[in-house]
Amino acid sequence: MASPVDVGSVFDTILILDFGSQYSHLITRRLRECHVYAEMLPCTQKIKDLTWKPKGVILSGSPFSVYAEGSPHVDPAVFDLGVPILGICYGLQELAWTHDRGAVTESSEREYGKAEIVVHDAKNLLFDGIDHFQVWMSHGDKLSGLPKDFAITASTENSPFAAIHSTTSPIWGIQFHPEVSHTTKGTQLLENFAVKICKASTNWNMRNFIDTEIERIRTIVGPTGEVIGAVSGGVDSTVAAKLMKEAIGERFHAILVDNGLMRLNEVPTVKDTLQKGLGINLTVIDASEEFLTNLKDISDPERKRKIIGNTFIRVFEREAAKITPKNGDGEIEFLLQGTLYPDVIESISFKGPSQTIKTHHNVGGLLEDMKLKLIEPLRELFKDEVRDLGEIMGIPHDLVWRHPFPGPGIAIRILGPVSPSQIEIARKADYIFIEEIKKAGIYNNISQAFACLLPVKSVGVMGDQRTYEQVIALRAIETKDFMTADWYEFDFEFLKTVSRRIVNEVRGVARVVYDITSKPPATVEWE
Repeated sequence: MASPVDVGSVFDTILILDFGSQYSHLITRRLRECHVYAEMLPCTQKIKDLTWKPKGVILSGSPFSVYAEGSPHVDPAVFDLGVPILGICYGLQELAWTHDRGAVTESSEREYGKAEIVVHDAKNLLFDGIDHFQVWMSHGDKLSGLPKDFAITASTENSPFAAIHSTTSPIWGIQFHPEVSHTTKGTQLLENFAVKICKASTNWNMRNFIDTEIERIRTIVGPTGEVIGAVSGGVDSTVAAKLMKEAIGERFHAILVDNGLMRLNEVPTVKDTLQKGLGINLTVIDASEEFLTNLKDISDPERKRKIIGNTFIRVFEREAAKITPKNGDGEIEFLLQGTLYPDVIESISFKGPSQTIKTHHNVGGLLEDMKLKLIEPLRELFKDEVRDLGEIMGIPHDLVWRHPFPGPGIAIRILGPVSPSQIEIARKADYIFIEEIKKAGIYNNISQAFACLLPVKSVGVMGDQRTYEQVIALRAIETKDFMTADWYEFDFEFLKTVSRRIVNEVRGVARVVYDITSKPPATVEWE
């Protein structure tokens, strides 16, 4: 497969090695907020396999203990890179364990929550401009002593080795988590590491990314290569399509597959937006019967996702074969997808602490024998970065800030088998929910909202008659990066209005409930 985004070789990059902490992705986000490019890879990454050299390396936290059998450990070659290294929580203990096996022990009690830290080495660049501040602790192990050739940088009341540094190498370790908002000067500390210690350039922004990515796409596709694009009308695929059109012009062929699982009135709306609004050459394919046939009687969410992903590829391969390339010779080789960084993080596990949460149709549901080569220009971007990119490229504001809609569509918002009647119920309920949100003027305050059809029935009463029909669950969340999220606190009168409308207007629904679960422990979608 083609990999269009290898930005680590273009921008100064801080490499984050993930040991499975729930906070690891936040390290990446904080650095990018400082306009420093950061990329997260599993802790099992072999340094020799990197195609670029990082400016610095950060070792993340982990739920493991460094001294436990089977715990993950970094490739020793990381210490031969000759670049600065920062260990965070488990990362600090990994550094100590690597240098002195007896320096890490189990704590008598877990330290979790806020702590006040005191910096002892004011000249240390990691704490430049920072002295006394609040940090967030989350650890069950501790340093029992200083490893050889290390000195104390900072301490708290309960952690005498809250921060340490090597006296012979550019290596730092901190017991607290600078990436979380509870650490008041955490972003400044990470910026100190990346900019003042690693000397990384602060040139990561979407204007620079546009030029770099367009050039990369042209290099990959070549002067005559052509690309077929998967578009859905959402911000991700639309931004990817606009980027592709800017890169190769008429050699880009956008295709919207109507899988029968889209929102109410979605297909004509998307067609009008992309064709008339953005001037993208679009072909609409009605493959709804094929998708629904393949999904018949399928309840397991992972099977749904894989079936939908596989069917997408088959449809695209057929359509690609029908398109006559502009150069009049050969076949279309490439497939564009709007995969984002959170999709990649949640879909790829490594041998160690991480587990796959769910397979995303556009990262884990693809066929091994797929003929088309993937191009995913947004693969290393978070949602807010994609939206910034869309605004810069002149995509309409309403489209840029439209709530995400999953590639598998309504299929994963219907718990249980998918059928035309179930699709109709879920689609109408969702439309009412979003319509009322827009009427209330709170659409832009919510990151994502949708209705989910549950596979249970509930007793109700309508017109003095007993009913026994299905349940709709409403979900609305607030988030910055879709890696963590809180549920949105609606006014009760709003929920009353939505519930009343859905029960009255959508046949087959007897009850409406509201999901008040954050992420984690839940995911955004129900399946």
